[in-house]
Amino acid sequence: MGNATSALSKEILDDLKLSTKFTETEICQWYENFQKQCPTGRITPEEFEQIYSRFFPESDPKSYARHVFRSFDTNDDGTLDFKEYIIALHMTSTGKTTRKLEWAFSLFDVDKNGYINKTEVTEICQSIFKLIPKEEQSKLPEDENTPEKRANKLWSFFEKKDNERLAEGEFIKGVIENENAMRLIHYEPAK
Repeated sequence: MGNATSALSKEILDDLKLSTKFTETEICQWYENFQKQCPTGRITPEEFEQIYSRFFPESDPKSYARHVFRSFDTNDDGTLDFKEYIIALHMTSTGKTTRKLEWAFSLFDVDKNGYINKTEVTEICQSIFKLIPKEEQSKLPEDENTPEKRANKLWSFFEKKDNERLAEGEFIKGVIENENAMRLIHYEPAK
């Protein structure tokens, strides 16, 4: 274990302990696995998709994984380093902190222009839908059992017209104030 810790700089380790809920042991464990899977120290979109596929064996997480990847590739170099990867894991696991919602905003902001429009919401809802196993889809409420209905329902919480756009603050406020919006912006696999 000693050498994995030394390979992971103390600075990155401390940074990740602050910005995530993971313990030092967990982070070092992730790092060991990361080094095995990614000897280059970089994750490509394809590798990221494979990681996601393990979390969602029953469904097709490819397009969602791509969007998640885009939102965490903060320096736009087409790869994720260990730090970006751990923060991605942390953010996409449960909870509803403001930081999570800031991340969710960047997930929905497909063209990275600082605003979300209804088309982008629909696109992400389509990706989320592919994460949901077929038999679960059939049990969804009538008003959210297609990606379009889900997008309409979500968009209605923000009280915007279909051609209007949504800034980050409005998005976060709308989601915090609506328990249902919180549920619709992501997919929690049934335990």
